[in-house]
Amino acid sequence: MERLKKITLQQRRILLLLHILFAAIMFGVQVAFIILALTASVTDDAAMLKSCYTIMHLLADSSVRASTIGTAVTGIALSVLTSWGLFRYYWVIAKEVLTLLAIGIGFIGLYEWTLRGLDDNGSLTVHHTWLMIGIALQTISIIVMYILSVWKPGGKRKTPAL
Repeated sequence: MERLKKITLQQRRILLLLHILFAAIMFGVQVAFIILALTASVTDDAAMLKSCYTIMHLLADSSVRASTIGTAVTGIALSVLTSWGLFRYYWVIAKEVLTLLAIGIGFIGLYEWTLRGLDDNGSLTVHHTWLMIGIALQTISIIVMYILSVWKPGGKRKTPAL
């Protein structure tokens, strides 16, 4: 099997910069979700509640999707086009699993839970519990991915891999 050509240092830096920017957007949107969800959970104002869910739904449909796709694509490219590989290091594998979790929660969970919150035929239906669980899982997975990126625990796998 022929190996992919590795990228230059300049290309690697650009790709890494894009990866970090997408991850930063992802984390920033997550902070906004926390603030909006907490606001929605304590307000008695129907207009405020609807506004919070509207904004969260808009973010789930735009920034969450774009940053998650951007982070995943640049992360895969960094793995494939550098010496890290897709399955060579335990920390890379852990980030891949957490990325799948983030994609599932972001694309399906947050989108659906905020959409259901907006699905009002005369009254607002609120799903705070599922939304808060999703936000908590998403936040934890993003923070753990940052930690894995910095400390790179677990080292290299013993068996040859991609």
